[in-house]
Amino acid sequence: MRYPQGLKPGGTIGFVAPSFGCGEEPFRTMFELAQQAFVRRGYRLDLGPNCYEEKGIGISNTPRACGEELTEWYCRKENDVLISCGGGELMCEILDYVDFERIRRAEPKWYMGLSDNTNFTFLLTTLCDMASIYGPCAGSFAMNPWDPSLQDAFDLLTGEKTWVQGYPLWEKGGMDMEETMRNRDPEAPYRLTEPKILRSYVGGRPAAGGEEIRFRGRLVGGCLDCLANLAGTSYDQVEAFAGRNRDEGIIWFLESCDLTVMSVRRAIWELKHAGWFSHVKGFLIGRPLHFGEELMGLDQYHAVLDLLEELNVPVIMDADLGHLPPSMPILCGAMGEVTVRDSDIRICYGKE
Repeated sequence: MRYPQGLKPGGTIGFVAPSFGCGEEPFRTMFELAQQAFVRRGYRLDLGPNCYEEKGIGISNTPRACGEELTEWYCRKENDVLISCGGGELMCEILDYVDFERIRRAEPKWYMGLSDNTNFTFLLTTLCDMASIYGPCAGSFAMNPWDPSLQDAFDLLTGEKTWVQGYPLWEKGGMDMEETMRNRDPEAPYRLTEPKILRSYVGGRPAAGGEEIRFRGRLVGGCLDCLANLAGTSYDQVEAFAGRNRDEGIIWFLESCDLTVMSVRRAIWELKHAGWFSHVKGFLIGRPLHFGEELMGLDQYHAVLDLLEELNVPVIMDADLGHLPPSMPILCGAMGEVTVRDSDIRICYGKE
């Protein structure tokens, strides 16, 4: 696994829009406030040509334009790290225009993004053996002051921090994320009203009160919506990746956006039968955007646990991960040591 250098003081932050761009409100204002926040901290900026584009369907521009921008901005020397402008819907369509061979030969740099950006954070790790950050997109840094989860993400970019821990409260928003963003002040803090309660299992057995669960492995994962879409395609080289890392084992971190509980169960079944869970050491399952949903007696817990319990590894559910903030930034590709006790969780990252 190759690890990028951290962002140094006075360095340059690059921005790309392989998924949604920031041409429309409120995303334009959020992006510009975020840029101001980075400049105030002494950093230079390097904006890709698609950052303000809105020509594409489910992405900022044409798939070719987005793929070429991502390749060029990752490989160019004028920036030190890359942050995606936003999530979106159809980033998968740009993959045929991303030059993964050129990227594999390039000096590694941190790429950070969430949700649809799984299409790159995940493939950087599994195809190129390069670490990435599954963390906030650019507009999130409009918040003033930054939420601790945003500071954690930035501290991973700079290399000032090598661990994260969970947060005590979370925001229970509606399932229409765009509407939620339009109706809030971009600089306002999260509306943290819900206490974080982890549900932890080992082989289907609920953890006892006060029981410590500890496991270690190479972290890989992202948004389940995107991962299930990649399974079985030419970009699916997960079995080979897991085989290369069989000695360390794999910790899967997974969260879902648009998927119902039935869709989550189908996706987990698909990945399991595609051989993705070979050499697994544990699972971190984030709060789904469809939190609390039940269909035909199936809830978010049984949607996952019924299919994973036979693997006899820890499954930590409702973790601070995903579309219901705050979300712990995850170093995809890094070695992770996860420690859980009741509703406290800590991940220590190792660059091995």
